[in-house]
Amino acid sequence: MAFPSAPSALWSVSLLTVLFAAAVHSNIVYDDDPLQPVTSDETVSVGGTVTLTCRVAESDNSSLQWSNTAQQTLYFGEKRALRDNRIQLRSSTATELSITIGEVQLADEGEYTCSIFTMPVRTARATVTVLGVPGKPQISGFENAVPEGGKVTLTCTSTGSKPPARLRWYRGDQELEGRPDVVEPVAGDPTYNVSSELTLEVSRSDDNALITCAVDHPSLAPGDKRSEHVLRVLYSPNVMIVPESDLPREGEKFHLQCLGNGNPEPTAYMWEKKDGELPPLAKPDGAYLRFEMLNKSDNGVYLCNADNGIGNSQGEYTLLVQAMSTSSGVDHAVIGGVVAVIVFILLCLLIVLGRYLIRHKGTYLTHEAKGSDDAPDADTAIINAEGGHSGAEDKKEYFI
Repeated sequence: MAFPSAPSALWSVSLLTVLFAAAVHSNIVYDDDPLQPVTSDETVSVGGTVTLTCRVAESDNSSLQWSNTAQQTLYFGEKRALRDNRIQLRSSTATELSITIGEVQLADEGEYTCSIFTMPVRTARATVTVLGVPGKPQISGFENAVPEGGKVTLTCTSTGSKPPARLRWYRGDQELEGRPDVVEPVAGDPTYNVSSELTLEVSRSDDNALITCAVDHPSLAPGDKRSEHVLRVLYSPNVMIVPESDLPREGEKFHLQCLGNGNPEPTAYMWEKKDGELPPLAKPDGAYLRFEMLNKSDNGVYLCNADNGIGNSQGEYTLLVQAMSTSSGVDHAVIGGVVAVIVFILLCLLIVLGRYLIRHKGTYLTHEAKGSDDAPDADTAIINAEGGHSGAEDKKEYFI
């Protein structure tokens, strides 16, 4: 079919619209027709971009056209017919017309029509489904910590989904079974608000457990939108007594520590000895019981009561004091023996040295005595003693 060179594109588009409407109402279906347009349904999320493509197997030089849900022409071949900058031409050939619609809104959902203006006009429809993206889920019900053994009901809500989203509950990686989702349509809007409840009976093992509500929806990848909250559980302390040393020795300092694992932490401690009073040298100091000096009489079972306001609990420890090691006495004996040997050797050296000095002093006195044998007085004796040897040598020289 040949078209006149229209004085304006608007007149041409209006004429084509009339022909298209007639073809739509004729409900003509062509099988194995190379000029029959082929399209595909598309799904897009709000805010996304959808591509509509129309193809024919052969061309007779007739133009392809895309129309929206209101039968308004969007593109006729390469010519834009509707002033909407969200709609752009992707490609236009003799056998294909492809357009894109950006920033898709919920109102863009519906049937789009591709037409080829042969005689008669042939059409194909493409359904665009727009998904309403659900909002991030919100969890409520965590206003206060929950006592051990109590129950807590959590509520998760997500808005703006189309179709309705599904909500899933998790404790860590373990999925939990909540109540069936409650779906409420939004007045004047094709979206839905969805809520779900989860009731838990908590124990101390649930303290600091991570509770998650995740949204399951075709517009989202798994885990895209989720909310997490930490569950707080109040519970009485679990008491354990820890010794400073596994081998407490007699005569040493020592202490026991009372560890109360609870929420909140214990604030009051009480120490006692089973079947008796605390030893005089055992001093309570909060979570500690301190011994100034251990004694065998300190042996026995010690108890610690811890209270955190939620409850109290008791722990016990059996103290067995080790006797003083004999190895230390042996060590002292060895050291004493070594010291005695050293002292003995020093005494022997002193005795030998004293005898040596005494012997040399006697020789000196003997020489003095030789000088005094023939001296008439003391002065002469000294002179004779100092010069005795030289005189002898002189006499020897004289006789020779």
